[in-house]
Amino acid sequence: MLILGLAPGAHGANRTGRPFTGDGAGYFMYPVLYQTGFANQPDATFRGDGLKLRKAWIASVVRCAPPGDKPTPQEIRNCSAHLEAEIELLKYLRVVVCLGKIAFDGYLAHLFGRGVIQRKSAYKFGHGAYYLLPNGMHLLCSYHPSLRNTNTGRLNSAMFSRIFVKARELAGIKD
Repeated sequence: MLILGLAPGAHGANRTGRPFTGDGAGYFMYPVLYQTGFANQPDATFRGDGLKLRKAWIASVVRCAPPGDKPTPQEIRNCSAHLEAEIELLKYLRVVVCLGKIAFDGYLAHLFGRGVIQRKSAYKFGHGAYYLLPNGMHLLCSYHPSLRNTNTGRLNSAMFSRIFVKARELAGIKD
């Protein structure tokens, strides 16, 4: 499974060297990944804390923290080759979970550029949205686990957990 986010957090991955580590979004996300079997522990505070992902990889559509969490279309295009190369290395990938609309749009651009989909407009972002793509890949959508979403109740642990339970099921992960 690929978990696709927006960008490394200025106070998280940029500081710690690991996605969603040491920031509010990670404090929300890693316990859910642990509960759903995708991580060996619920906490991610620093790079050497022993956390290991299981059958999951985390990437982002942009490589550096954009001002105001709003990358420009040019920034997304500039980083697209990095995302493409990362996805190509994931040989057993079956499920992509996009965290937020920007990650979703970035992944759709990747699919469109590869000729997997004909129209990006055929796909709409929404929490819990699911698509079986023409190449057999499964695409799941979630609101981003940012403090902006979790502190306001737009996203809660139960909602987020359901996404990853479904991802396990779609990926055929039994253990």
